[in-house]
Amino acid sequence: MKKISIIAISVIICLGACVSKRKFQSAQSRVKELQKDSTGTHGKLNECYSTVSALQQEKESIEKDLKSLSSSSQATINSSKMTIAEQAKRLKDLQALIQGQRDVMNKLKKTIADALVNFKPDELTVSIKDGKIYVSLQEKLLFKSGSDIVDPKGKEALKSVAIVLNSNPDINVLIEGHTDSIPMHGKFNDNWALSVARATSIVRILSTDYKVDAHRVTASGRGEFYPTTTNTTLEGRARNRRTEIILSPNLNELFKLLDQ
Repeated sequence: MKKISIIAISVIICLGACVSKRKFQSAQSRVKELQKDSTGTHGKLNECYSTVSALQQEKESIEKDLKSLSSSSQATINSSKMTIAEQAKRLKDLQALIQGQRDVMNKLKKTIADALVNFKPDELTVSIKDGKIYVSLQEKLLFKSGSDIVDPKGKEALKSVAIVLNSNPDINVLIEGHTDSIPMHGKFNDNWALSVARATSIVRILSTDYKVDAHRVTASGRGEFYPTTTNTTLEGRARNRRTEIILSPNLNELFKLLDQ
């Protein structure tokens, strides 16, 4: 009986030892798993720290770029405001200059028309076109048919124009000779030659006889190629045989302003 008790106790101790060993081994396994999880978690945490650090640097870089862009944009806006103000002033100056020239030319037209008031409308006309003054003198006032020699009455008209020109030294003068479409025969080979000769004769009278500065005056022959009306009638051809004195304002100041 005593022997059986000893065996039972031994079995119990052995079973207890086996149970404790299994618990210990289980605990060890659990510890290893926890250590493994802790290592993985620590690695992920380090990755998160790295990501956060990178994001922080990127944020700082973006904020720096935004600040720089804001400064640059403000500078551009300020510069644009100055440019707009300058352009507005430039436009105002241009408008004032153009209006001033328009006033000068309107006044000059009236002065020339008054100076030529004694001549008939079928002998000459005075008009403004495209900012220029056109004094159109008919052939019958200036020349005999086919001639480039100015008649005395034509010289009187040119003298009146010259007096006005000498009082307005900033006005440029273009003399244009025009003919009808009938071919030339005789002294001049063609209508080109006649129109150039007539324009040149008037330039010489203005500059030599009436002292208009020759640097201001240009002679040009247009021949038959710029008619004002038809060449199919006697009246039309008579109107086309003309010499035009074209007066233009000096545009140097305008060009200077445009070049700024």
